[in-house]
Amino acid sequence: MDNVEKTVEKLINFIRDVVKRANANGVVVGLSGGIDSSVVATLCTKALGKDRVLGVIMPERDSDPRDIEHAKMVAEKLGIKYIISDITDVLKAFGAGGYVPTREFDRIADGNLKARIRMCILYYFANKRNLLVAGTSNKSELYMGYGTKYGDLGSDFLVIGNLFKSEVRELARYLGVPQEIIDKPPSAGLWKGQTDEDELGITYELLDKILERIEKGEDKEKISKNLNVPLSQVEEILNRIEANKHKLGPIFPPE
Repeated sequence: MDNVEKTVEKLINFIRDVVKRANANGVVVGLSGGIDSSVVATLCTKALGKDRVLGVIMPERDSDPRDIEHAKMVAEKLGIKYIISDITDVLKAFGAGGYVPTREFDRIADGNLKARIRMCILYYFANKRNLLVAGTSNKSELYMGYGTKYGDLGSDFLVIGNLFKSEVRELARYLGVPQEIIDKPPSAGLWKGQTDEDELGITYELLDKILERIEKGEDKEKISKNLNVPLSQVEEILNRIEANKHKLGPIFPPE
C-alpha cells in the first residue's frame, strides 16, 4: 500500500457513495472480533458516523469468549450500537452436527452452515432498518475462495475487497484497531482452535507475496525462484484460484 492516508480517504468516499446511491440509512457489519470486521466497522463509522452503523455479534456455544469481548470492545470504542444474536439454537434447529447429541460435527457442512446463518441474520437487520450489509472479506481470501458462498461472501459491497490481508493489517494499525486484535491469529471461528493460516496451509505474509506477483502477471517459475518457494506450492495456489472462481458470483453460459 503506497499511501495509507489516501487509501482510507478513498474507502471512506466509496462507502458514502455506495450508501447514498442505494438510498440506505446506513450499514450493518458482522463483528467477529477479528481484524477484518474491526477495520470495516471503523471505516464505516468514519464514513457515515456512529449513528448509521450497526454491529451484530453472532456467537454460538463453542465461540471463543475472547472473540466476543473483542467484538464488543470495537463497537464500544467506535460508539456504535450493537446487537448480540446467539446462533446456537438455530444450529440445533438445523440438526447440525455437534449441536445434536446423535450427530458428529462436520467441518465443511456445519462450518459453512454457521456462516450462512450469520449472513441471514445480517440481512434480517438490514431489511428491517434499510441498511446495506458491509462485507468483510479481503482480497487474499477472495483470490483463494476462502469463504462461504452465500455466507461471509454474501454482502452488498466489499469494503476491503481490494486489499490483501497484509494491507488490512497496515490499515488496522493506522486506524487504531486494538493491538491485541491485530496480533491474534486470524480465524473464521467455525470450530474450536480453527485458524485461517492452518486451513490455507500457508501464512498470509507469504501468500500475499505470491498473490501480488500472480496479479502482476509473473509466471509461476519466476515467482518460485524469486520467493524461494517450491514451484508446486505456487501451482497449488494457481489451481485453487481457478477452482474457486465460482464463489465470486454466478457463472453464466456463453452467449
